[in-house]
Amino acid sequence: MSEPLQLYVKTWCPWCIRAKAFLDAEGYQYQEIDVEADRADYEKMIRLSGQRLTPTLVVGDKVLPDFGPEELRDFLARHCIVP
Repeated sequence: MSEPLQLYVKTWCPWCIRAKAFLDAEGYQYQEIDVEADRADYEKMIRLSGQRLTPTLVVGDKVLPDFGPEELRDFLARHCIVP
């Protein structure tokens, strides 16, 4: 079993909406973290990823910042992260 997925998002962000749709369609379970709802979550995302853009996916010690569907697919495959 893979480690838990944490997806840092802004609810209006089109890239975030695409990331959630991809993860949902593929059957992934993830914790959605709205960085606009809690400043501490936003600051944590920045510390983890080194940037301010969403979406950002965190799985254990692996971080994928500011990505589109192709980068997400590649990241999951490269790290053998399965639903």
